[in-house]
Amino acid sequence: MMARNRTLAEGRAGSLHLIGGKLCLDFANTASGRGTDQRLEQLRSYGDLVAWSAHAGLLEPADAAGLAAQAMLDPASGRAVIERALELRDAVYEVFRTIAAGTPPPDSAVDTINDGLELALSHLRVTRGPKGFALGWTIDGPALDRMLWPVARSAAELLSDGPLERVHQCPGPACGWLFLDASKNGKRRWCDMRVCGSRDKARRYHHNRRANTRSG
Repeated sequence: MMARNRTLAEGRAGSLHLIGGKLCLDFANTASGRGTDQRLEQLRSYGDLVAWSAHAGLLEPADAAGLAAQAMLDPASGRAVIERALELRDAVYEVFRTIAAGTPPPDSAVDTINDGLELALSHLRVTRGPKGFALGWTIDGPALDRMLWPVARSAAELLSDGPLERVHQCPGPACGWLFLDASKNGKRRWCDMRVCGSRDKARRYHHNRRANTRSG
């Protein structure tokens, strides 16, 4: 049991702010500071992926613990899933980063999302419940990659249904997180005003203070 808990508690993946507004954008935000010397990677292992998935509501605690335990018994399969997860994550980031910048996303990144979507849809079924019919996932065997299915679906739905003009990228240094701007005026700038917005205010304050000191 302790081994399971350690696996689920790796890194900060299980406590990241979920500010993207869409599942796929929150998934893209499991890395920050891309292209800088302050890059932070939160998905360093299958355990990190499971921890994030439980945090994002994709896995129940018992399922998360079971998947983590299964990956410990079959580490090669766990490594294969995290590699595929990073490929999908980086494709989602590249597609929506370019859209936020007003440029066409690369075909290769869209193809990667389509590959993930094709696999996901093979597990999607109409299910019958007490309240009627609903779409649900069919899970055969361990399905260590089950958390990637709704991520691929989320990316496809955001691309097809939008609103793409509301997808923005935080300009904070060493951030670059993506988010769907749900503000009334569509002018939201920061991923989180309390984090990157406050840091920017502090930087500008100290910059102006130094400038005033030098001029005085």
